Amino acid sequence: MMFGGFGIPELLIVLAIVLLVFGPKRLKSLGSDLGSAIKGFRKAVSDDEKKSEKSDDPRVIEGEVSQSQQKTESKQDTNV
Repeated sequence: MMFGGFGIPELLIVLAIVLLVFGPKRLKSLGSDLGSAIKGFRKAVSDDEKKSEKSDDPRVIEGEVSQSQQKTESKQDTNV
């Protein structure tokens, strides 16, 4: 099994070097920091998608009359 041109032995060597450079405690904190960063990024993306879905909803802006209100008003004007 190869990952981007690297086999299992190469990946184990890289892992051993990273472990020697950073140490087990620092590697653990780096992993948790990376995980929380990814979690925050995913949350921000999903929040942004929710906001964009809400902005697609037609809303009546204060002072404007919606089309349904215009139809109702025009019917009332003709009945008078």
